[in-house]
Amino acid sequence: MAIIGIIPARYESSRFPGKPLADIAGRPMVQHVYERACRAKQLDEVLVATDDRRIYDAVRAFGGEAVMTDSAHATGTDRLAEVARKLDATTIVVNIQGDEPLLDPATVDAVIAPLLEDDTIPMSSVMVPMPDLTRAQDPNVVKVVTDQQGFALYFSRAPIPIVRDPRHDHGPWRRHIGLYAYRRDFLLTFASLPPTPLEEVEKLEQLRALEHGYRIKMVEMDDAYSIGVDTPDDLERVRSVVESFICR
Repeated sequence: MAIIGIIPARYESSRFPGKPLADIAGRPMVQHVYERACRAKQLDEVLVATDDRRIYDAVRAFGGEAVMTDSAHATGTDRLAEVARKLDATTIVVNIQGDEPLLDPATVDAVIAPLLEDDTIPMSSVMVPMPDLTRAQDPNVVKVVTDQQGFALYFSRAPIPIVRDPRHDHGPWRRHIGLYAYRRDFLLTFASLPPTPLEEVEKLEQLRALEHGYRIKMVEMDDAYSIGVDTPDDLERVRSVVESFICR
């Protein structure tokens, strides 16, 4: 069984064009993501899937593996599926977000573990405790609730669950980390499913799996520190963190 990490990366972005090539300590962001993903013990291969020759050339320039994909894909999942169609049916595919330059390799290994332990699980993802009510109320922070076996019940931009008992003002909130592992055949099925009502309301693609009756196993990490880069302000925060490590 091969386990492949794929980093979908596109140049065009309404909020931050050219984001994968943004400079962080002298290297493009996509290189930081790629190199950290390569430290994961469970991955046999890491590659970047892009529709832009500039990103492709940048990855090849630092010695990484890249493939060109169709520019018409609406989501990163669609881009992964194009690559996955050429892979063996037993392959596990890990969707590694291209805007996570502080990715923890241990988190990549953790999201793969459920699929290795139970061959009935089609898909897995990651969550971390989040006791801060202010962050729970932030619609840009995705929350998840699970059943007693750790399978996702729902993802939302709202602060789920709503805490009615003041003794629990610290909340049982869990922040969703957008890292996914799929069985290759399920990834192809998932990408072919039509969008669903809750997915379109919340703008959360993973709800499509739940609404179609598929299970998502959630792995809880005590900490999965990362700063996703959605805006230029986020980029400056990441640069500060990276530079602080370099200066030590």
